[in-house]
Amino acid sequence: MLKGLIGKKVGMTRLFMEEGRVVPVTVLEVGPCTVVQVKTPAREKYSAVQLGFGQKKASRVNKPLTGHFKKGGSEPLAILKEFRVADTADFAVGQKVTAELFAVGDKVHVTGKSKGMGFTGVVKRHNFAGGRKTHGCTTHDAPGSIGASADPSRVMRGKKMPGQHGNQQRQARNLKVVDVRPDMNLVLVKGAVPGAIGGIIFLEKA
Repeated sequence: MLKGLIGKKVGMTRLFMEEGRVVPVTVLEVGPCTVVQVKTPAREKYSAVQLGFGQKKASRVNKPLTGHFKKGGSEPLAILKEFRVADTADFAVGQKVTAELFAVGDKVHVTGKSKGMGFTGVVKRHNFAGGRKTHGCTTHDAPGSIGASADPSRVMRGKKMPGQHGNQQRQARNLKVVDVRPDMNLVLVKGAVPGAIGGIIFLEKA
């Protein structure tokens, strides 16, 4: 059984449930995904299904991938992702998989890339307090001393420093599926998921 699909984040809204509760939800456009390749134990030593999502111009695809898509009989796709399955008998190259894979009440994991905030200092990146705001202090946002003593006489690995903030793969786990709308390829999950609007996400059953 296939456990996941590729999609993108549409945005956030809220739903009014029958009992009157307001639930904050993230809207995910999931699929339709195309089966590009079926991997079997006889050939690849394991069972998996490679899915593709999103259109891409043929001129933007390199020759190896062009041949890969041609062999699978599909148009060039923007994102490829492999999902392990127990048995590949139910899958064929060119098959479409839709949001009907998920049902209301399912628990899912959503993997995405967090928003990139560029190069930031220690106050924003690591929540440092910063220097004093009075009495002649000139190091309001500086990290302060970073070195060790004469032994080992170096900066220790993993020291919290300024640097790239965000733009990393993150996963929101055990989110509840509140609504599924297969005709629009939408899955609504309770809570927030990583990434910006329009960002690619991978939705998997918990």
